[in-house]
Amino acid sequence: MSYRVVIPTAGIGSRLKESTKHINKSLISIANRPTISHLIEQFPQDCEFVIGLGYKGNLVRDFLELAYPDRTFYFANVDPFKGKGSGLGLSLLACEQYLQEPFIFLSCDTLVKELIPKPDHDWMGFSQIEDLTEYRTLKIASGNVAEICEKGVIRENLKGYIGLSGVYSYKKFWQAMHNGETLAIDQGEAYGMKSILESNNITARSFTWFDTGNLEAIKITREAYAEPNAPNILEKENEAIWFIENNVIKFSADNVFISNRIKRAQKLKGFVPNINAYKNNMYCYKKINGEVLSDVINPAIFELFLEKCKDFWLKKDLTLEEKNNFENNCLNFYKKKTLERVELFYKNFAKKDNATIINGELMPSLQDLLNQIDWKWISSGLSGRFHGDFHFENILYSKSNKKFTFLDWRQDFAGNLSIGDIYYDLAKLMHGLIVNHGIVVKNQYSASWKEGEIKFDIQRKQSLAKCEQRLNAWMLENNYDPKKVKVLTALIYLNIAALHHYPYSLLLYGLGKKILKEELS
Repeated sequence: MSYRVVIPTAGIGSRLKESTKHINKSLISIANRPTISHLIEQFPQDCEFVIGLGYKGNLVRDFLELAYPDRTFYFANVDPFKGKGSGLGLSLLACEQYLQEPFIFLSCDTLVKELIPKPDHDWMGFSQIEDLTEYRTLKIASGNVAEICEKGVIRENLKGYIGLSGVYSYKKFWQAMHNGETLAIDQGEAYGMKSILESNNITARSFTWFDTGNLEAIKITREAYAEPNAPNILEKENEAIWFIENNVIKFSADNVFISNRIKRAQKLKGFVPNINAYKNNMYCYKKINGEVLSDVINPAIFELFLEKCKDFWLKKDLTLEEKNNFENNCLNFYKKKTLERVELFYKNFAKKDNATIINGELMPSLQDLLNQIDWKWISSGLSGRFHGDFHFENILYSKSNKKFTFLDWRQDFAGNLSIGDIYYDLAKLMHGLIVNHGIVVKNQYSASWKEGEIKFDIQRKQSLAKCEQRLNAWMLENNYDPKKVKVLTALIYLNIAALHHYPYSLLLYGLGKKILKEELS
């Protein structure tokens, strides 16, 4: 039978707090895919979708057009999508013109494991929910819905309604939504289903339900949908990486970031994936065959990688004016940003510059150490082609053809898209060798800060320690300054400490300060 699926996404997702500051709630990541992807992919390829757009609606539309170019979507703008006069019913009425046939109503924060049936009869989905206070409920008798209850109705033997319904009697549904005025706006599809129930049977269908509508539920859902051997992506509230079928989509709330990334991809052609499609806030490329370098690294592969680096780090001679500008960029990038980020760290975690002991070693203040740095020496970098976030998690290795592919390249270096400091790439590489991403994901570290003393410990792979030794030797062989790399590595740790979660942030701060003292002694 012919039918469509309506997915309202207009709401602001207030229960998700900061998680929806930069993104629509339907794009919240579950198993490295937006929630809405899990919904779309439950239906046949020829199924058509009606999407109600409101809050960050441009992002929803752009994502669906990038991710599923061969599927059919109808978009309806919902106005207002928040405040007085808004409500789920208004979203549905905005979509009405595309729903003049049997359809499925599917909330954008509802995931189910079972196959969703066609709307060849009227039905409503329910699940066994322990705490029903925040949900509409259904009274069920002989496999049919006997009553649809609003939130707050607590009686025995009620089942939780999960925001999933098959609407066969669509004409009755729409008539009720038009006649219901404010009540229909507030109650949404439940109001229309109540009208159908007055004269028709509505089948009650049981589902294994997972919610993405609040923070606690999202945590449970992510655990349930976790895939073995899936890439471990560190969450950022303003960025995301999604894996959709054979494509990778990179999202950023900053459209300049995306634009510069795309421009830089041309400059790094042959080393990074080819971007095949893009929108203002996201771009798409074909998934690369290979394994994350940190998973397969050994001394032999690392040697091949270093040879690749020789080809990649293409040095560029600068005029005197260009050199002065470059060194000023380096100074701002290293000194100014470090000072700002350290202050942000103190603010974010209510700390002061009073860590006088780190792992049993007496320490000066961090400010004293920063004052000891020869910033002119640090800023006299090596100009050339650069990556900007050069660590093993951003590098794929294909064993079959011994090819390396670089991912998640930095969008610029202090505003410059063409050249950056090769020393910064070396420092990022060193930073990842010491604190590998896997250590963070698997919680293979400890960190504490009590009464002016920082204690931390990390579990390192032996292969990474050997690679660090080889990198130090390789730098000497190729006329790089290992000391400068180590100081920059320390500054990187201090820079990113403010941006990460507790207690990982303490590890980064303590490690950065400790390395800085060692190198400046």
